[in-house]
Amino acid sequence: MPVQSTITQVFARCVAAIGQGKLISRETKQDKEFHFQNWFLARLGETAFHHEQGGRNSYPDFRMVHFPEGFEVKGLAYPGREVTYDCNSQVPSGAHKGRTIFYIFGRYPKEPDGDSYPVLDLVICHGDFLNADHEYTHKNRGVRGFGSYGDIMIRDRKMYVAPTPFGIVSGVAHSQTLILPDGAEAADDLKDVGHLIRREADRLVVAYSFDLRENTLAPETIPNPSAGREHAFRAWRLPDGSDEPVVLRDRLSPPPEDDDESDD
Repeated sequence: MPVQSTITQVFARCVAAIGQGKLISRETKQDKEFHFQNWFLARLGETAFHHEQGGRNSYPDFRMVHFPEGFEVKGLAYPGREVTYDCNSQVPSGAHKGRTIFYIFGRYPKEPDGDSYPVLDLVICHGDFLNADHEYTHKNRGVRGFGSYGDIMIRDRKMYVAPTPFGIVSGVAHSQTLILPDGAEAADDLKDVGHLIRREADRLVVAYSFDLRENTLAPETIPNPSAGREHAFRAWRLPDGSDEPVVLRDRLSPPPEDDDESDD
């Protein structure tokens, strides 16, 4: 039977590498973004799947060649900011230009004693677990006429602050977990460690306005026609992985109101 998806094999390869002690390597202390991406790239290289790597600001980070799938990679320093992350170019979603998108979240020591260090834990999730909207299109826009002489443009360059699986669920610390939509095909030898239901919000933000005099940002919302709609997911681990159940947190940690303190 032909392979329908790469996800379970990629997940298994990542878990095996962590068990074998394959470390993240950074070239310099200024490398705050690509060290974990490079670790994951090495795992893709250990599979039989052909893939392409995007450019610095492309999305997703890696695209499979013979499968309509892509991987977006996010490294998280621990202890540190781990319940939210910055999306600098695209709002998270489980679909993008005909591809199913999976997100790779790996935590690593915030202050390692060298330039090689372990992956502490790992969550791979379908993008719909973060946001199930497939209709929104990200675009940057600008408005001209600002400033004393009217020749300055204000560029509206959006950054989204989204929750990570570590902020959405408990039970994933210090283990390796795969979260897929309920009903998605998974390997027979994976064990089920959680049934997760995410419900759509009562209202949708459809616009916002910024007052340059007061430096205030005001959202405009409308009732969500799909309010309360349930999206079901299951959490999986390899047979010898932890049996700790994965459950939704009672309350999500709110993202910061501004991004002055945020980083990648």
